[in-house]
Amino acid sequence: MTRSLRTVTARLRPAFALSVASFVAALASPTAHVAAQAAPTVTLTRMSCGTNAPPTDVGLRFSDTFAFSGLMVQLTYSCYLVRHNDDYLIWDTGFAMGPGATAPKQSLVDMLAVLKLPTASVKYVGISHYHGDHTGQTRLFPQATLLIGKGDWEALNDPKLAAATNPANFAPWISGGAKVEPLAADKDVFGDGSVMILNMPGHTPGHHSLLVKLRDMGPVLITGDLSHFRENYESDGVPTFNTDRAATLASIDRFKRIAKNLKATVIIQHDQRDVTKLPVFPAAAK
Repeated sequence: MTRSLRTVTARLRPAFALSVASFVAALASPTAHVAAQAAPTVTLTRMSCGTNAPPTDVGLRFSDTFAFSGLMVQLTYSCYLVRHNDDYLIWDTGFAMGPGATAPKQSLVDMLAVLKLPTASVKYVGISHYHGDHTGQTRLFPQATLLIGKGDWEALNDPKLAAATNPANFAPWISGGAKVEPLAADKDVFGDGSVMILNMPGHTPGHHSLLVKLRDMGPVLITGDLSHFRENYESDGVPTFNTDRAATLASIDRFKRIAKNLKATVIIQHDQRDVTKLPVFPAAAK
């Protein structure tokens, strides 16, 4: 090294050391620490999206191995509102309003009004699958981006499957007038891992479940129709009307592994015993 180069290096060394020290000090400052640790405000509100029928004999359709004969379970129809800071996701929309015996007593729009939220505040509508008891009020939110499994979206756009997929409930998106994001895999909804739509096919080709990470309650896993009641979940049961048995079993296995690894609270969406793990509307889990 020449004398002139050594001189320049010696002069730069203190300035470099000062810059490093300033950078380290900035990282260690309380303000920087708080910014680095800041977590989003995430809440989960359970909403009733259909009138409960009397207890159901779940051995009739909910097992392809003739299990649960005579087992009566109180099934329910539930939807969920997820708050992420100032953004909102509705998970499933239940039955449509109307004169039917299972119709909700209060619409999702009315329940949002109780929470002082306009319909336009809903940024996303996440659909576990295309069955009518999960999609009846979807078209009330045409301003929202529809998040739905790719396999289900393709089925919705197949006229031959219209009787099973309830495409009328998705008219704003099928027509191209509203934004849709078909999901071929998991979806990190807000980009920070706090709310994830999980690919769980088998009940339908594009079936998904929901993971919400709450500050106080911890992770919550909402099944969609991965399982309909506790006994089926615990025994890896498959309903007769699922579209793919092998995919169902693989999804149940993955779901249970996630639940174990995260120590998550599992909410089986149709089981009255499970949905009561969450507060009664309008209170929210935090």
